[in-house]
Amino acid sequence: MPVDVDAVVLSNTQLSHDYNSVTLAAPQLADQAEPGQFVMVKATAGDHPLLRRPFSVFEIQRDGDGRATGFSLLNTRVGVTTRAIYGLRRGDRVRCLGPLGRPFSLATPPAQAWMVAGGVGLAPFATLATSLRARQVDTTLFYGGRSAADLFYADMFGALGVHVRLSTDDGSRGDHGNVTVPLRAAFASIDRGSPLRLYACGPTPMMRAVTDLAASEGRNTDVSLEQIMGCGLGGCYSCVVPLRSAAGTHFVRSCLAGPIFDGSAVDWERLGR
Repeated sequence: MPVDVDAVVLSNTQLSHDYNSVTLAAPQLADQAEPGQFVMVKATAGDHPLLRRPFSVFEIQRDGDGRATGFSLLNTRVGVTTRAIYGLRRGDRVRCLGPLGRPFSLATPPAQAWMVAGGVGLAPFATLATSLRARQVDTTLFYGGRSAADLFYADMFGALGVHVRLSTDDGSRGDHGNVTVPLRAAFASIDRGSPLRLYACGPTPMMRAVTDLAASEGRNTDVSLEQIMGCGLGGCYSCVVPLRSAAGTHFVRSCLAGPIFDGSAVDWERLGR
């Protein structure tokens, strides 16, 4: 069951002018969190903004005995809440409700797992990579950004035993181009019938491109949709996602039915409107 806690800020690591990672003390919440789940966060006092905002659980913090002590958020400042999170200090308190949402389904050997991330779409993959490697799943991260300054934590994934393939739009690190460039090359290097599970998170056009590329190779993609949410509990209907079925397009709430969806079922045309 989700818990609502005042989590104490343990650290705020400013990764760049716009990106940071905040570690919060919240043992009960962290102990329940599964890969792909999220928390609803209020990092400001008063009623501006009135509603909380969703953030993927990034890393789970553990003590020397392996007990969960807290979790971190990966953040980029673009609005009121994200600016507040960027400016947090040790000892500040952040209201957090979670964990919420449907988690990823985990690949198992002999299947490979490919995680495709763009920007802060990296956030749900730290816990996923940890769980996959604990299962001894051969795991690769395809991680893209506008430039080298937008890529973080590649070494952390490498330390987990994850193969890391980087790409940048300007060619300043890794492959030159968007994240589908190394992904397309990887598809060309494996047998079409080999077991493989794909996961994607990032900007909507990127997830659609990854889904379409994977489909052309006969593969499905689990996408983590970054919908705007007002409550995270299914009450406000602000996070609806259009899904295709034999009966036509219908709408579901991302906070309850997701945020993880089969990319082939998403009506990307309507989602992008």
